[in-house]
Amino acid sequence: MLQSESMSKRNLQKPFIIGVAGGTGSGKTTVVKNLLRILKDQSVICISHDDYYNDQKHLTMAERIKVNYDHPSSLETSLLVSHLQQLADGESIKKPIYDFVENTRASTTKTVHSAPVIIVEGILIFESKELRHMFNLKIFVDTDADIRLIRKINRDILERGRTLESGITQYLTATRPMHLEFVEPNKRYADIIIPEGGENQVALELLQARIKEIVNRS
Repeated sequence: MLQSESMSKRNLQKPFIIGVAGGTGSGKTTVVKNLLRILKDQSVICISHDDYYNDQKHLTMAERIKVNYDHPSSLETSLLVSHLQQLADGESIKKPIYDFVENTRASTTKTVHSAPVIIVEGILIFESKELRHMFNLKIFVDTDADIRLIRKINRDILERGRTLESGITQYLTATRPMHLEFVEPNKRYADIIIPEGGENQVALELLQARIKEIVNRS
C-alpha cells in the first residue's frame, strides 16, 4: 500500500518548467539544443513561443508582411499558457506549427506529450506575467546587439526566405525597438543570465547537471 501511494505521488509530480528568453539571435535556441542533445528527448520536451504566432490565413500576404512579429500582440500567448497547464497536468497537447515562409500557421499540428522537464523558448516569454509565473527556472541569454543582428539576417535569408534588405528593414523598424521595449527590460526577471549564449560552456554544463538531477528525481 505504501509503495502504491509512493508511485502515485511520483506520477502526479508536476513537470519542471524552464523558460529560456533572450533577444533575436542571442543564441537561446543553441542553448536549448545543447541541453536536449545531452538530456535526450524522452525526458525533456521543448516548446517554441514562435509556433504560437497568430493564425493569419484571413490576411493577404501583403498584410501579413506588415505585421510586427516582435510585438507581444503578434503571439497567441494565452494558448501557450493553456497548453502548458495541460502538460503540467500530464496531458498531451496539439501544438501549432508556424510556417515562416507563408507567415501563418500550418494546417497541421504536432502532438506533444508531457515530460518531467519542459523547456519553453522565445524572445517574449518573460513579457507575459501569467506565463512567467509558470516557470520554475527562468534563463536569459544575453548577447551583444551586433552579433544578434548578423545571426538574425543569416537566419532570415537561409531559413525564412527573406532578402537582405527586408531583414535589415525589419530589424530597424521592429526587432530593435521591440527588443528595447519588451525584451531587454524583462531580463530582470531571470534567475540566471547566460552571456554569449551557446558558446558559454561553463553555464551549459551547470544547467545540464541541474536538469539531470531534476529528471533523476522524477
